[in-house]
Amino acid sequence: MTDLKLTATTFYGLEQVLVNELQFLGAKHIQSGNRAVYFEGDLGFMYKANYNLHTALRILRQLQTFHQIYKAAQLYHAIAGIDWSQWLTPQQTFRIDVTGQTKYFKNTNFIALKAKDAIVDQFRTAFNQRPNINLKQPDIRIALHFKDQHLNVLLDSSGEPLHKRGYRTQTNIAPLNEVLAAGIVSLSGWQARHSLLDPMCGSGTILIEAAMQQMQIPAAINRQKFAFQNWSDYDEALFDLIKKSSINKIRELPSNIHLIGYDKAPSAVAKARQNIKNTNLEDFIHIEQTDFFKTKRPTQDLMLLFNPPYDERLSIDIKSFYKKIGDTLKQEYSGTEAWLLVGNLQALKFVGLRPSKRIKLFNGKLEARLVQYQLYKGSKK
Repeated sequence: MTDLKLTATTFYGLEQVLVNELQFLGAKHIQSGNRAVYFEGDLGFMYKANYNLHTALRILRQLQTFHQIYKAAQLYHAIAGIDWSQWLTPQQTFRIDVTGQTKYFKNTNFIALKAKDAIVDQFRTAFNQRPNINLKQPDIRIALHFKDQHLNVLLDSSGEPLHKRGYRTQTNIAPLNEVLAAGIVSLSGWQARHSLLDPMCGSGTILIEAAMQQMQIPAAINRQKFAFQNWSDYDEALFDLIKKSSINKIRELPSNIHLIGYDKAPSAVAKARQNIKNTNLEDFIHIEQTDFFKTKRPTQDLMLLFNPPYDERLSIDIKSFYKKIGDTLKQEYSGTEAWLLVGNLQALKFVGLRPSKRIKLFNGKLEARLVQYQLYKGSKK
């Protein structure tokens, strides 16, 4: 089977984590980029990447690259030169997403419109019929990526972004993206050698992603649909084989390792428990309704990993709230290691502890820091 040129997109700061995942899966010719990782693999590997990767947002299949596109006519002829009947029928719907930067076109809507015209005109000429645009649930997603006058034309094999795992039926006000949650688990270095506590667990995403990674549960095991299933070269038998092979690699957590979540809001606890039930992880993750600021360390060998609130929508006083986080960690959790993902960079000043690591990330468009605190016994800061 011929190898395809593929791109996995991700969040800023997670590129190396995604490289590691792709290496583990067996990708070829891996190269890291900005919010993306480039690699090669056959059709089955493309299915495998969509089904298994925890820190990828989309898997894109490269169709063609053009190097001198700086006029509308050049754009039109480039797109018109691709045989779209290989990927699309007149009865199917499609959408075009434009990313990257180019100074040669006024906006992305204009680029998408010219590309759409080229595809539609090709179908009208060949079949006297045309496929329609569907922005919400298209059968085929086409991605155009510009870098100055260079244009990459790709097919989006994922469809809905891969963070939509299918398990999170319940969320809170500011839910953490599943891909970002998986990324911070990896960046923290947590392995199933010690227990994990999320003391402000919300809908349980960090704990679910941690369990899925360590148990080698495919990230998309609960997902129903991928865009590649609408392609003319979709091989259902091959995809079934990939899924069975991936599921056969699932392993259990050691019995002495506990994944624990606290939240003081009864509604959050109920949502977390429902999401955990959706992933069949009730035997491995335990959620308690409790206020972190009134707790003591539940077990000796422990790491804390959490995404405390930092948003005015959650009506907290940033200064006193983050001071209480620092005081609780210092007084009740000495001898452990704590990681916090914080999207309010000023809030870190109030923790009163010196971070031993700071990793720059983005939570959506919000610049964030993943910070590590080594909580030594005694009062060392």
